[in-house]
Amino acid sequence: MHDSHKEHMLNFEQLRQLEAVAEFGTVSAAADELIMSQSALSRSLARLEKDLGIALFDRHGRSISLNRAGATALEYVHSILREERLMRSALSELAHRAQTLTVGTVAPAPLWRLTALAVERFPGLLLSSQTIGQSDVERRLISAEIDLAISSQPLHYPAIRSHPLMSERLSVRVPESHRLAAKEALTRDDLDGETFLLYAGVGFWRERVQSALPHSTLIMQEDFSVFQQLVPASGVLSFTTDAAFLTDTASGVVLPLADEIAHATYHLLVRRDGPHDATQLFQWVTSQSESRHN
Repeated sequence: MHDSHKEHMLNFEQLRQLEAVAEFGTVSAAADELIMSQSALSRSLARLEKDLGIALFDRHGRSISLNRAGATALEYVHSILREERLMRSALSELAHRAQTLTVGTVAPAPLWRLTALAVERFPGLLLSSQTIGQSDVERRLISAEIDLAISSQPLHYPAIRSHPLMSERLSVRVPESHRLAAKEALTRDDLDGETFLLYAGVGFWRERVQSALPHSTLIMQEDFSVFQQLVPASGVLSFTTDAAFLTDTASGVVLPLADEIAHATYHLLVRRDGPHDATQLFQWVTSQSESRHN
């Protein structure tokens, strides 16, 4: 049987209007809040009542108040609009996450290299980073807790793609008055037992230095800008790098460290079933590496 009654779909604007009238007490105040005319708001509320098939307000001249049906409707309106706000928030977060990749890295230098490559090709893409240990990098990538990983070694798993990202070599900055300043190069034997100023955010380098120089004292500095200021003033040894974006101009003598502990090759890792943006960035890094070698 055909129903001749035409049903109308409620819209969120009508629900917000009902909520505003209940909150501000009058049509005029609600209209001001909603930036619309009183007459337009009154017509919209009348349509809402018609669509619902019941009066929501008691009208007394120019004044208006919710009746019992209006109060009941308002309870549902609050719930519906709250869910709408949560939905919009969730969708906004999803859209943001779609443009953000999480990167786990064992050291800061390769992250800055990756960031530079990402900005060059994907300017709208954001990288959210965590400096973590080698085992955590592998575990979190495999478990999909992160989208990309920067490792100090390649990862030979069928589900993981791996490609060299960059190499880094550390040198030692020695005060000019230090007994080691006259040397042409340094070894672990030269350095073990010395005091070093070390930036706490160097990642896996910290463990490598501690392992290679067990008798040395490491003075850790958490803030990188403070670390840079302390290097020329401290009078102790520190490390510097050949990474182009980390070179500094602090005073002292920079001496090469003739030992494999000073060298690292970083690899970019991505899951084969990882996010599309992560795969695209990985392929871009790979193409840039290959073009430099051709």
